[in-house]
Amino acid sequence: MVRAALSTKRRIGQGPRPGAAYLPAVSVVAGSVLAALPIVSVSGWYPDFGFLVLIAWRLLRADAWPAWWAAPLGFVNDVLTGLPIGMSVTLWAAIMIVMDLVDRRTIWRDYWIEWALAAALILAAESFEWWLAGLNGAAFAFQSILPPVVVSVLAFPIVAGLVSWIDRWRLRQ
Repeated sequence: MVRAALSTKRRIGQGPRPGAAYLPAVSVVAGSVLAALPIVSVSGWYPDFGFLVLIAWRLLRADAWPAWWAAPLGFVNDVLTGLPIGMSVTLWAAIMIVMDLVDRRTIWRDYWIEWALAAALILAAESFEWWLAGLNGAAFAFQSILPPVVVSVLAFPIVAGLVSWIDRWRLRQ
């Protein structure tokens, strides 16, 4: 058993995998690419997976990337999802600022607090998108954003678990 432990290729202090610093951003872009799946829906019930992955990474690791990365990642999300250019840039940058403020104000967080925070951020993001669509002339009821909000809130723990698994994998040798 000692011989098996000594013969492993892992060494202490070796560091994370090569490119580990870019994997959070790549996973957010991969989440945004999911919008290109051929899902046909009149009401748009499916969540913005790029946004969910961004929130999950930010709640898991505040140091995964600098806060200014939200702008280019939001631009990529706008291009891939067909949203008006600048909407995700503005929204994601504001969300990162809010999450920085929450980090400064809270002493500890548990699973339920993070889920409630994610739910509040998802509702705020969908409300902002509804308001902006109303400014552009789209007239639909506020209740029409409830299905994507509920699906996103229920999908968040799955996305957070996947992000946690990716983080463990990227930091392991």
